[in-house]
Amino acid sequence: MKWSRSLCTLALAAASLGSAQAQEKLLNLYSARHYQTDEALYDGFTRQTGIAIKRLEGKEDELLERIRNEGANSPADVLLTVDAARLAAAHEMGLFAPVQSKILDTRIPAHLRTTDWFSFSTRARVIIYAKGVVKPEEVRNYSDLADPRLKGKVCTRSGSHPYNLSLMASIIAHQGEAKAEQWAKGVVANFARPPKGGDTDQIRAVAAGECAVALSNTYYLARLMRSDKAEDRKTMEKVGVVWPDQQGSGAHINVSGGGVLKNAPHREAAVRFLEYLSSDEAQRYFADGNNEWPVVAGVKVANPALAELGKFKADSMPVGSLAMYRAKAQIIFDRAGFR
Repeated sequence: MKWSRSLCTLALAAASLGSAQAQEKLLNLYSARHYQTDEALYDGFTRQTGIAIKRLEGKEDELLERIRNEGANSPADVLLTVDAARLAAAHEMGLFAPVQSKILDTRIPAHLRTTDWFSFSTRARVIIYAKGVVKPEEVRNYSDLADPRLKGKVCTRSGSHPYNLSLMASIIAHQGEAKAEQWAKGVVANFARPPKGGDTDQIRAVAAGECAVALSNTYYLARLMRSDKAEDRKTMEKVGVVWPDQQGSGAHINVSGGGVLKNAPHREAAVRFLEYLSSDEAQRYFADGNNEWPVVAGVKVANPALAELGKFKADSMPVGSLAMYRAKAQIIFDRAGFR
């Protein structure tokens, strides 16, 4: 009887171990990145590890709410999204679990990671101007967008969009709330039209003469630069690009990143996935596939548009600081009428 019980115990233990190992061959990914080029990322991870990825895509806020509502029963292992403010929101909601990884700590610069979420690519917020209408030296800094000389010439997307909120958060962190609000009011006074559309719409508006200056994230520019459409190439021939604040704190950057979720059923696989995203292979996919800059130094990429945009000084403010001032940024924009 004792022998039989021992065999039974061993069998149950083996079954349990086998079940655990089988579970680790799966990763449930919730992603707010909607780029077809990311398929190469997921295929590369599965090819290297044998871990299959089951993916659920959705809008950022919807995914955050879903994870919170699922609670301890959530099947999600990893959340990937864009914008530091959204990643910070997940942290503030208590959705992420702390991660200890020598690989991540070594490969990802300290200012681009926190204790529970990590940046894997960056994009810069640059100034676009109409060639022949505005001189590049007139818009060397973000502060120039509030200069009265540009009255009636500035186009922008909504002030409530995370890209603009993150930029405002960086201005608050660097210059304080009073100067940040003064800047916001100056930009509003220079609007050519009420804020609308996305970054690509702002670029097209500048090219079409609807306005003369706008803000855009760099990967939208690179996308147009690499387009096969004649219309897109003509658009880029009419606009110039300025890297702002190169004599100061540097161009504002935002990030795409992710973290392991608190109730992840496949935690080991989740950590391995984040570590894979910091690999040279994955970093090249971010750059060559979606026109973002790698966060890992020294990664060689082959993206002609990024090469044409050239080197620049990036703001090295810790990503956690951007999240700290996000709510204040929205309040200031609302007071300034930047909606």
